Amino acid sequence: MNDHPAEILPARVLHVGRPNLVGRDRFLGYVGQILDDLRFTNRGPLVDLFERRIAEHLGVAHCVVTSNATLALSLAAQAMGLTGSVIVPAFTFVASAHTMHGNGLRVIFADVDPDTHHIDVDRLEACLAPDTSAVLAVNLWGNPCRIRELEAFCAKHGLKLLFDSAQAFGSTYEGRRLGGFGDAEVFSFHATKAINSFEGGAITTNDAELAARLRLLINFGFSDEDCVDDWGTNAKMPEVCAAMGLSSLEGLETVFSHNRRIFGIYAELLEGLPGLTLQPYGAGEEAAHHYVVLRIDDALPVSRDALLARLRAARVMARRYFHPGCHRSEPYRSMPIYEGVSLPVTEDLCQRLLCLPTGLAIERPDVAAICAIITAAAQPGPDAPSANGV
Repeated sequence: MNDHPAEILPARVLHVGRPNLVGRDRFLGYVGQILDDLRFTNRGPLVDLFERRIAEHLGVAHCVVTSNATLALSLAAQAMGLTGSVIVPAFTFVASAHTMHGNGLRVIFADVDPDTHHIDVDRLEACLAPDTSAVLAVNLWGNPCRIRELEAFCAKHGLKLLFDSAQAFGSTYEGRRLGGFGDAEVFSFHATKAINSFEGGAITTNDAELAARLRLLINFGFSDEDCVDDWGTNAKMPEVCAAMGLSSLEGLETVFSHNRRIFGIYAELLEGLPGLTLQPYGAGEEAAHHYVVLRIDDALPVSRDALLARLRAARVMARRYFHPGCHRSEPYRSMPIYEGVSLPVTEDLCQRLLCLPTGLAIERPDVAAICAIITAAAQPGPDAPSANGV
């Protein structure tokens, strides 16, 4: 492995998804309130406030927060009454598929658009089965899908539409914040997200009946102190997570503006390098810019994995999203129904994309160090790394 010049080594290990911490004093104030009240869970006042603040920010009628976004997706599917099969993009975090599979639903994997990386609306007809009840679309990287066309497709075929918006809190579509599209949307407040509650999720909807069912499902089916009306589980968010979520939400613009600046620095320093493309964000729309996604094409002298190894050797913990694709991950790849499934765009993207560090922990010198390593790898010549090595 080639040694890296000291001047382009980052001063510390740089991670994708390092937590953003804003409003430490606000958070500690909320924690003091929790300790004074001795109300730690079971829909305390901070959970109630967090739900109201999310609903107000997104402009939706109902928000139900949960202990994590995976349970939120699973319970949304149950509350929506999904049956049979659900169409899911294969290019997504595996929880999108796992939650449907775990509910006894058959996952029909769909390919994605090569430019946007979103579910390919133009090929959805081929994915339909007689028992298909819904489409689960993913607003990947914080960019919205072709929402109007998805809504039209689902209306035409009598399907429910659920959005996995785990990465898209605060993003807009046609000037309107995500949260109220389809039948429901699910957001993540995991520690790696732009806005976090340590761990947590939220389901947003304009459907009052759906919201009421969700409130039963997240709390063992209890409708009152000693009245169980339905099946349910424990998916409640504790007060301390709501405290972190409120503090983070109150610092949203600090995080978003920082990320926009860091994204701009990456774009500036990587401009003109052959074989490299930064995934753009929609012009005129809001987004957290929390994902710096680099596409590596054949014009680069090194492969994606060789570049990844080179970055990691220099303490830059870049990530391969979403390698190798859900349909090629267990348990799906061993299931007979997925044998021979070919999704060429997904499979190509899984070999080409890298996510680079951003967030409040990253500053211009860090980006400069990362881009210097990438630039060095991009130089042709006898000393350049080969596609088979680093």
